[in-house]
Amino acid sequence: MPITPPSLAPGDWLALLAAIPAAALGGASFLKGVLGVAAWLRLPKLLVATTLAAFATSSPEMAVSTLAALSGEPEIGLGDALGSNVVNVGLILGLALCFGALTTRDHETKADWVAALIVPFLTLALALDGGLSRTDGALLLALFALWLAWVARRAVAHRRQATAGAGPAVHPARAGLFVLAGLAGLVLAGRLFVTGASGIAAALGVHPYLIGATVVAVGTSLPELVTVLLARWHGHDDVGLGTLLGSNLFNGLAIVGVAATIHPIAAPLREVAVALAFGALTVLLALPRAGTLPRRRGLALLAAYAAFAFATFAFATVALPP
Repeated sequence: MPITPPSLAPGDWLALLAAIPAAALGGASFLKGVLGVAAWLRLPKLLVATTLAAFATSSPEMAVSTLAALSGEPEIGLGDALGSNVVNVGLILGLALCFGALTTRDHETKADWVAALIVPFLTLALALDGGLSRTDGALLLALFALWLAWVARRAVAHRRQATAGAGPAVHPARAGLFVLAGLAGLVLAGRLFVTGASGIAAALGVHPYLIGATVVAVGTSLPELVTVLLARWHGHDDVGLGTLLGSNLFNGLAIVGVAATIHPIAAPLREVAVALAFGALTVLLALPRAGTLPRRRGLALLAAYAAFAFATFAFATVALPP
């Protein structure tokens, strides 16, 4: 019998194409809003990016994780959050470094890098018994609260030292509208990307687990991708780097913590170890030295992400039924 080729719906391609302008317009508005908020609060752009920008761009992961946990399937949220962390550093930072070396402020980012490196090992230790309990979730949320308190202390100390300038270029209310409108555009772009790419992948016979581990993770990380690349383009490297660092901590502590607190998560070690191992590896590869991340580090990060995708596909092929 002749083999019928897979049917690709035109709507899936249209969704992918529509995601491009939504991401571009949303990213430009979001970046402008973040810069305006930083100027209004008289805080470093890096600090605002690590908190406001990171939490906002991680809202798709939070939505996916919370809804999945409430429906009794918190493992979906866990996989999305852990996979998104590998996407953030391996794929997104790797792509950003392809445009040139990135300069960092070691004294401002060192603690965030250390925290981003510790969280995967902590999560792995908590999952050694085969799952994440509500107690584990509460512990992760408590650590997230401690990190937020430390960030708030940094903000207060900086404001005491800062002097009021001529005022922000963007009115605070207008900056807030830019943030909200930009975030809406970025989230819409992510949804369109996931819808279109998932439909195409399903039509081609790709396993649902692989769609979730790759397409969904990239789709929910689309806000970070657009924000980081636009920040690089406009010379605001600290915004891009802060967004990735804060997003990783938000994913690993707050999102996983909320999911586990709502519903205990079954997390077999062999299933989470791949994402956690590559999450830690990409952070190690991205650690700045002497305040610089050279361009060649981007190639190493992209190679690590490619290895993660291959390992995920290989594991799913062996472990999951067709």
